[in-house]
Amino acid sequence: MIRNLINRIILIVVVVALALWVDFSSQIEILNPVTDEPLFSRNLEPRLGLDLQGGLQVLLEADVPADQQIDAASMEIARDIVQQRTDALGVNENVIQVAGDRRIVGEFPGLEDTESVLATIQQTGLLEFVDTGDYAPEPGTFLVTDYSPTGEPVVPTDPETPIYHTIMTGADIDSVGVSTDQLGTSYQINFVLKSDGAQIFGQHTTNNVNKYLTIVLDKQVISSPIINDPITGGQGTISGNFSPEEANAFAIQLRYGSLPIPLKIVETRIIGPTLGADSLNKSLVAGLIGMTIVALFMIIYYRLPGIVAVISILIYATVTFAVFKWFHFTLTLAGIAGFLLSTGAALDANILIFERLKEELRNGKTLAQAVDQGWTRAWSSIRDSNLAAIITSLILFWFGSTFGATIVKGFSLTLALGVMISLFTAIYVTRTLLALFLRSFKPQNLERWFGI
Repeated sequence: MIRNLINRIILIVVVVALALWVDFSSQIEILNPVTDEPLFSRNLEPRLGLDLQGGLQVLLEADVPADQQIDAASMEIARDIVQQRTDALGVNENVIQVAGDRRIVGEFPGLEDTESVLATIQQTGLLEFVDTGDYAPEPGTFLVTDYSPTGEPVVPTDPETPIYHTIMTGADIDSVGVSTDQLGTSYQINFVLKSDGAQIFGQHTTNNVNKYLTIVLDKQVISSPIINDPITGGQGTISGNFSPEEANAFAIQLRYGSLPIPLKIVETRIIGPTLGADSLNKSLVAGLIGMTIVALFMIIYYRLPGIVAVISILIYATVTFAVFKWFHFTLTLAGIAGFLLSTGAALDANILIFERLKEELRNGKTLAQAVDQGWTRAWSSIRDSNLAAIITSLILFWFGSTFGATIVKGFSLTLALGVMISLFTAIYVTRTLLALFLRSFKPQNLERWFGI
């Protein structure tokens, strides 16, 4: 039988208590007893995926010729910039990942303002300071400039179209902020230049007083301020008829740089919150029905060990949900399916143990010997089956990450976590609880209590 049974029981009680604390809490905050200021704070609201709470899914593709090769590093940089832009817009719990060689998949659970997000992530964000001399183009005008991100010569479609010189780009900007003008009636973007950019900017403004310096974003004019005095301090302001939202989006594009490759939206899919809530309710009901049927089968067929297994599975579910909440894993329909499948793996381990236990009892072993032999001989099968499940989960996670299949990633992640936690509950919790029950009840009628 088990040594240090009391220590095992104490550990299980502590783990279950902590798990229940996390499961039934939406926010954990520990205050300083002296100042009442938070020492530790953590949000424990469950993170639901796109298919459970609704939102936006968008598929972006590199807007370059099909025969042009795109290196993986450029796609990763583009993914990072899109992630930073949408994070800065206040879009929480978004998932941005590369899908294949030239596509990026973005998922925004619970998103309501879809238009601003689509506009922000699609723009290349190429800012240029263009010398237009005595010409002040109207905002919204498209200009042809001599700057090309690829370094190729710029050739306009119309030979008579003027080409303007770009003195510097947004890559020379060090920091960006949004503020209001002195009257507080309009918004403006303030920027600080890097040392090289400040030198170029200072030299140009010194030599071109009373000329126009046009600010262009993605070849479209934002504003055309006149240079009244030399600007040598490395700081400047972009003014225009900006709304608060436009100014914020503009600043985000500048702050996080330009995309290394242009992106276009090839597909969008909006899922309503009602559909997501309905899917979640049906999944929970299906899971509850399945768990009830399995629990009844275990109790009827295995008797006392079946009761222990059901308690162990409830502890498993409690601990697993706490892990999901604490580490902010996103739950999707596929993730719930992976969790339920890992529950089957936990039950499978219990069944292997109980079948070996019953076999040892039929061979005339004492109850204590049967329990010990049952665990020892079932362990190799439990180890191999769970190891195979974890390896399969890792392969599926790699596949989902490589090809942007978020459904596959959610399934594989919850399956792997569930399998690892099920090993703890099957080997540690079930064995400890069964030893406690046997020591407490000392059953004599083995056929009645074990169904042999």
